[in-house]
Amino acid sequence: MLRKWIGIGACLLATATVAAAGDDGVTPTEIRLGASQVLSGPLGPQTLQYGEGARLLFESVNAAGGVHGRKISFTTLDDGFDSKRAVENTQKLLGEQKVFMLFNSTGTAQTAAVLPLLKESRTILFGPVTGASSLREGANPYLFHVRAGYANESERIVTQLKQMGVTRVAFFYQDDGFGKALLAEARKASAAENLPLVAEIKVDPAAPDFAAAAAATVQANPQAVIVGTAGQTFPNYVKAVLATAARPAFYGYSVASLDVINRELKDKARGIILAQIMPSLRNNTIPVVAEYLKLLKAKNPDAPPSASQFEGFVHARLLVEGLRRTGKDLSTAAFIRTMESAGEIAFGRFTAKYSPKSHNGSDYVELAIIDAQGQLRY
Repeated sequence: MLRKWIGIGACLLATATVAAAGDDGVTPTEIRLGASQVLSGPLGPQTLQYGEGARLLFESVNAAGGVHGRKISFTTLDDGFDSKRAVENTQKLLGEQKVFMLFNSTGTAQTAAVLPLLKESRTILFGPVTGASSLREGANPYLFHVRAGYANESERIVTQLKQMGVTRVAFFYQDDGFGKALLAEARKASAAENLPLVAEIKVDPAAPDFAAAAAATVQANPQAVIVGTAGQTFPNYVKAVLATAARPAFYGYSVASLDVINRELKDKARGIILAQIMPSLRNNTIPVVAEYLKLLKAKNPDAPPSASQFEGFVHARLLVEGLRRTGKDLSTAAFIRTMESAGEIAFGRFTAKYSPKSHNGSDYVELAIIDAQGQLRY
């Protein structure tokens, strides 16, 4: 009997230690956040923009005294879009940096790879940059999504194509976890609309052959191509197709960077249609848009607004709102309770809602076309 109680006591002690692991990142003066992100390679420039937007908000909050007197610190480590490195980085952030929460980590496969660490350490990952349905089924208590899912975006794109009378749609993607997640959602959406894909064209992300992908596109002869990728891969594929006689319409997901597309394609970016999961930066009547534009101008009057920056800003804005509502007695358990019972949190047209049964956040999706000035028109 004594051994039994000793065993139970040891288990309870271990549980208490694990439960407090993430809470070490909350001190009387600081809230430590961290993320493993893809800061190098084709997706690096875009991810850096997410971080700049988030830090713009955090710096403003800190300058005003922080959240209940605590300043926010945000440490990022580069994983190069490699799942193994994402796990190693997350272990460092949890073990060495002792962060309270993981914030805005990037990648579908990378997010899936660190889920066991979240459970083991009882640490929250808030606002990962992924819309994969596989990560949204059920409600992982330690995973909070902000952006709408790829399923929402795929449905919106395919429905629009069907309504326009387009009958030949191809799908281009990079052959990795991210690309396959987008392809899976596009297949579901096309089946639901009875608009089968005429071709599925892929490239190896490690050694992409864009000329071959363009040749396959020409052979498929699509009226439209849904481009299931982001970063540098998106414009590189479009360039290769435009070097041929093919002229399909190009549709992309919200993870595609408008800044990268404009920089690489210049005037050839005109007419590309992108799903957007954040409000238009042109609509400064929306409070969160006005707040972002004001802070950006105050920091650098010459800096152009960035859609990717704004997404990072909104993720950070929602997180800070949750931290404030949780109150001074901040802990992982308290934050989860607060968010699950908060009801709808609205920043103008952008809203997010959590419950014990769903941590999916927002389902806001609109389509926007790149105009002659390189701006998105909703």
